[in-house]
Amino acid sequence: MATENTANFNEHGSVVIGIDVGGSTTKIVGFRHDTDVSTLMEPLFVRATDPITSIYGALGRFTSENQLSLSDIRRVMMTGVGSSHMNGGIYNLECHTVPEFSGVGLGGLYLSGLDEAIIVSMGTGTALVHAKREADGKTAINYLGGTGVGGGTLLGLTKKMLGVDTVEHIEQLCEGGDLSKINLTIRDISKQHDQFPIGANLTAANFGKLSDLATSNDIALGLCNMVAETIAMVAIFAARGHGIKNIVLTGNLTNIAPIRAVFEGLGDSFGVNFIIPDKAQFGTVIGAALYGG
Repeated sequence: MATENTANFNEHGSVVIGIDVGGSTTKIVGFRHDTDVSTLMEPLFVRATDPITSIYGALGRFTSENQLSLSDIRRVMMTGVGSSHMNGGIYNLECHTVPEFSGVGLGGLYLSGLDEAIIVSMGTGTALVHAKREADGKTAINYLGGTGVGGGTLLGLTKKMLGVDTVEHIEQLCEGGDLSKINLTIRDISKQHDQFPIGANLTAANFGKLSDLATSNDIALGLCNMVAETIAMVAIFAARGHGIKNIVLTGNLTNIAPIRAVFEGLGDSFGVNFIIPDKAQFGTVIGAALYGG
C-alpha cells in the first residue's frame, strides 16, 4: 500500500499542471493556488499519435486558453503510459512523474468528495485502486489489479464485427439495440428465477442467446453491455472485499451513454453505489495535478 500526499518542491508560480499522456489522447488540467484556495481549471484533451507532440500541444493550448505565461506555472506533473518519453523538463518548467495509480486514487476521491472508495479507471483496459484519506491528511492508495476488458476491447470488437470504431457511431448504433436478441438472462434459464437474490433480467451469459436476426444495433449494444458488466462485477468484488459500497468510475468510458446505463442499473441489485462524478474522464490527470499541489 502506498501513502500519497502532496509533493514538496520549490514554490514558484501559482498553477500546478497535470498531464496524462495516453496512447492516442493527452489530457491536461491545472490547479490555481491562491493563498488557501485551490481552484480547478477546466480540463481539456488533445489527440496526437506522438506523445512528445501531444504533450507540447496540450500545454500550448492550455496556457493559451487560460491566458497563462510560463512564469505562472509552479510545476508540471506527468502520468500515463506516454510520460516516460519525457526525459527532461518542458521548456524551463519543473517536471515530475506521478505513479498512475496515485493519480487514479487522488483524482477519484477529489471528484467524488468521498474519504474512501474503490476507484475504477476505465481506459483502454481497466484498473482498480482502493483509496482512503487517513487522519493525518494523507491518502492511502492500494492498487488492486484490474482487467484487460475496457475501451480497447469495445473499439476492437466493434471494428471487427461491425466496421465501426468511433464512440459516436457506437452510441448511435446502440440507440436501436435490443439485448433480448443477444444475452441469456436468469429468467431464460430458470423457472425459479424469483428465488435468485438478484434480478431475473440480469445477464447469465453475454451473447449466450445471439439470434440469427440480431442487427448491428443489437450487437453494438451487446458489446457495450458486456464490457460494462465485466468491469462492474470486478469492481463489486473489490468493494465487497474491502467492506465498502462506494465505487467511483473514472476514465473515457464514463462518457459513453450505454456504458453508463449499465452501471446505473446494477448498483441496486448488488448493494453498491456506482458513482460517475462530473469530469470523470479526467480523474487520473486531476489526481496527478493534486499530487504536486
